[in-house]
Amino acid sequence: MKNKTQYSCQSCGFNSTKWLGRCPECSSWNSMVEEKVINTKDASIAAVRDSFHIPGRTAAGVIRLGDENKNLVGGASNRSLTHSKELDRVLGGGMVPDGFVLIGGDPGIGKSTLLLQVADGFTQANPDKKILYVSGEESLEQIQARAKRLKIKNSDSIFLAAETQLEKVFSLVKDSEPSLLIMDSLQTFSTGFIDSAPGTVSQVREVTSRLMNLAKSARIAVWLVGHVTKDGAIAGPKIVEHLVDTVLYFEGESGQTLRLLRTVKNRFGNTNELGVFEMTSDGLVDVLNPSSLFLSERTQDVMGTAIVATIDGSRPLLVELQALCVPSPYGTPRRTSVGLDSQKLALLTAVLEKHAEAGLLNQDLFFNVAGGLKLSEPACDLASMAAIFSAIIERPIPSSTVFLGEVGLTGEVRKVSQIELRIDEAKKLGFKEVILPHSQMDRAKKTKGIALVGIQHVRELGSLIK
Repeated sequence: MKNKTQYSCQSCGFNSTKWLGRCPECSSWNSMVEEKVINTKDASIAAVRDSFHIPGRTAAGVIRLGDENKNLVGGASNRSLTHSKELDRVLGGGMVPDGFVLIGGDPGIGKSTLLLQVADGFTQANPDKKILYVSGEESLEQIQARAKRLKIKNSDSIFLAAETQLEKVFSLVKDSEPSLLIMDSLQTFSTGFIDSAPGTVSQVREVTSRLMNLAKSARIAVWLVGHVTKDGAIAGPKIVEHLVDTVLYFEGESGQTLRLLRTVKNRFGNTNELGVFEMTSDGLVDVLNPSSLFLSERTQDVMGTAIVATIDGSRPLLVELQALCVPSPYGTPRRTSVGLDSQKLALLTAVLEKHAEAGLLNQDLFFNVAGGLKLSEPACDLASMAAIFSAIIERPIPSSTVFLGEVGLTGEVRKVSQIELRIDEAKKLGFKEVILPHSQMDRAKKTKGIALVGIQHVRELGSLIK
């Protein structure tokens, strides 16, 4: 039978029978690559061959919806701890035995370091289980050198392989029978059932699909690394994310030691969860109190700064917002922002100028979120405006004060979610006063031991910042 070919867009996965200079789906230029169409028979044979069972890990079969299934090996009820509280938080309470996890991040951010520490923590919490680490980018000597630097302890339970052919990886899995399979990285692996280069849409889709089949049929936890494109999405593209159980993004600013692990998708836990790590010479270290990293160690009050209690996932974080106003030498003043969307900053500045007469029309404004965190929550509006107002009138805000509130275009201060959780976090870290929406005063009064001040409109900032 003659093999058929098609042209696939490497940006969005769109398929066409002929070459196109511009993809009609995502409008990307020169992204169409010729690929062989998978024969249905061959694909089904591959699926059957890859659906194998490791002794003692039988599939669930047909069960009743109401059954407890205590004897099943897989499932979210039989999680394994990873020896990292931050990672367990992000995963929703630990690693699922047959979970398929995709982790993405910029080059050099520390994905391989994280995976080696995941393997080490997993073996410490589960000394009777084995791990297979397959790298398509590094040699075995490079992996061993990193493991030595990270002081990996249970090295006898971690097996290494340098391989890029998926069929050979499956053979290694059958021989070693691991409980955890780590693949680094997706774009380097290929299968012989598709006649195209590694990293193309067809290869990425097929490799991911067969790994998912392996995880569910053999009850093996699979961790897969995916490169991130310049747009910040996992290369593949989105066709990969719907196949896996969990999608994690590993983030961090260049030149900073802070690393953030975010959950974008999780079938076994909360989405938008956040784990905080610090990169040290010995690897990644859990940061159990991340608010301490985002707050400066100030001994006196400083103008142009305000503290906000934001919620990231289920975790409250106290973050310092900084603003600097200087006379503009140009006809149009500049608005520069780091950590806050520039359009959001322009909106808040316009509201502040209109309703509080801040005098920003001839001032350059520079805004920064301390610690490298990126904020998008509306609850940070009032704190951002307080920092700007403090900078323009050159009066400091007490360092023991926290601001909470969303601000509308008419200047009114609106309610925020989980107000009690935010106030509790501020109280726990020693803050003395919280300025919050007046409409939430009754609900917030349940929290004792901290002063509460209600605000209805941004024009009241002048009386609060004295």
